[in-house]
Order: sequence, then structure tokens, then C-alpha cells
Amino acid sequence: METIAHHALKALTMLAMAGSLFGALALVVKRRAIGKALTRVHGEFTTNLALMLFNIVLLAPLFVMPEGFIRNHIAVMPAMMAFWSNSYDVIVVAVTVLVSDFVVYWRHRAEHHPMLWPIHATHHADTALHWLSVQRKHPLSKLLSVLIDVWILFLIGFPEWAIATAGVLRSWWAFFIHADVPWTLGLLGKVMISPAAHRLHHIRDEALMGANYGNTVTMWDRLFGTYRDPAPYLNCETGIAEGTRGFLGELGRPFERRYWKRESAPLAQGCDEAV
Repeated sequence: METIAHHALKALTMLAMAGSLFGALALVVKRRAIGKALTRVHGEFTTNLALMLFNIVLLAPLFVMPEGFIRNHIAVMPAMMAFWSNSYDVIVVAVTVLVSDFVVYWRHRAEHHPMLWPIHATHHADTALHWLSVQRKHPLSKLLSVLIDVWILFLIGFPEWAIATAGVLRSWWAFFIHADVPWTLGLLGKVMISPAAHRLHHIRDEALMGANYGNTVTMWDRLFGTYRDPAPYLNCETGIAEGTRGFLGELGRPFERRYWKRESAPLAQGCDEAV
């Protein structure tokens, strides 16, 4: 019960902070169109909120156990621990972010394989992409990320404070890149994943959906040939051929037989011209 209460408080705090920040951003960007935007996003926002609370609060003990086991039983490299402890904190955090993004890149890319797509499809189902879309995750997908994303960081010997700091930075950037803003970030967008670049990853076109897997930096997409310039695809339609669903529908999605046999989605229409 204490674990659930702790995660509930954590979830509510994060919601309050992110909601205030991105709510203010929506008011600035949408202006008079804010009412229409809120109406369009309402249904999927509710689903995403329910999935977030279900994953973070009710399933918290299931996620804490494997994370704690990894932290306590993995064979950490002593030499690497000593190396990081003698390095500048800023460098340690920067390298932790890069390595973490490398791990997430390959885990995310693997989730687009037909074998794992049924548990990842939930994340791509939003037709009205918004900041809380980052929390639209099936519990099985959430558990997979818990099992994979952290253990390599501990193995390499990164200190826990650096892993936690990198996690916070990456989490907030993930909220930002899911926001409904057509920003490429200019020169910064060449290095960092922008909202426009990540929206391209959510486009309702399976060929283009296989691009821009990174969460924070473009480095790994560029290195492994999956980066795509988002400028020609601003404000394109998002979602998947299977369609969006409510909370219970998303929980049941991976267990439906037809979701193990994907069909290609048609090319998205209505993209803005390149800027």
C-alpha cells in the first residue's frame, strides 16, 4: 500500500507540473483555437490518463520488483564505477543520457517488429497527438521498458544519481516532443529530437513510422539510418490502421488475434508544406 501511495503522489505531482507547463504552452500556441483543440483531444486524453494511472499506480509493485532486482543483482564493472566517480558530473550525466537513448532507441525499434507491435500499437493509436500521449502505453510495453532500459546503465557502472537525473531529463523531453506543436527547432533540431520529428514517427503511414526512434537526440537515428527530416510532413495525420480505442479496448488490444497480423496503413494526407 505504501508503494502504491508513493507512486500515486509521484504521478499526481508529475501531472500537475506537466499539465501546468503544457497547458500554458497550448494557450500560447493555439490561442483562439484552444477550445476546438481541447474538444478534439478530450477522448484520447482521458484514455491516456487512465493508462498512466493504471501503469504508475496500480502496477507499481510489479515494476518496482524487476527494477530493484536488476539494481541489486547485476554484476557492475568496478573499474567503470571508479571511472565515473572521478569524472565531471556534467559529463557523467551527458554520457548517461546518450547511452540511455541508445538503449531506448533499440528497444523502441524492436517494438516495431511484428512480434512486439501488438503491445506497442497502443502508443501509436492517438489521432490527436498531445503531451500526455507519451503515457499512452500498454502495461506490457511499460514492463518491457522497465526490464530493458535501466540494466545496461547499471552494468556500465553509472551512479544511481546520474541514471535518475538522465531519466528526469529524458522524461520531460519526451513530454515536449509529444506536444501538438509543429516545431522543428531549427539548428537545435539537427541534434535533438524535435516535436515535428517525433510527430513524423507517429504519422499514419507505416513506412514513415519506421523513422526517428530516438527519444532525446538524433545521433542514433542518423548513425543507423532511420532519421527523416520532418519539414515536409508537418501536421500530418497521426494514428494507426487499427484505430484508436478507449482504456479497456487498449488493455485488450494485444490479445486480439487480428492484431498479430498487421496490414500497411495508407499514406497520410493533409500534411503542411515544407517550411
